[in-house]
Amino acid sequence: MLALVVALLVLGVLVGAAAYLPLPVTLVAGSLIAVYLLVFAVRERSRRGRTGRA
Repeated sequence: MLALVVALLVLGVLVGAAAYLPLPVTLVAGSLIAVYLLVFAVRERSRRGRTGRA
């Protein structure tokens, strides 16, 4: 859960810094964070499905 909070915090910092970073750097960094969050969501969803808890 802490990793999710850190990822969202980094995403927020990048959104604020987007005005100062070149566009390709911002897009690559944002894409990496989005992929990480997607992987995190899929892993959490599959783990909840295996344990049977809601």
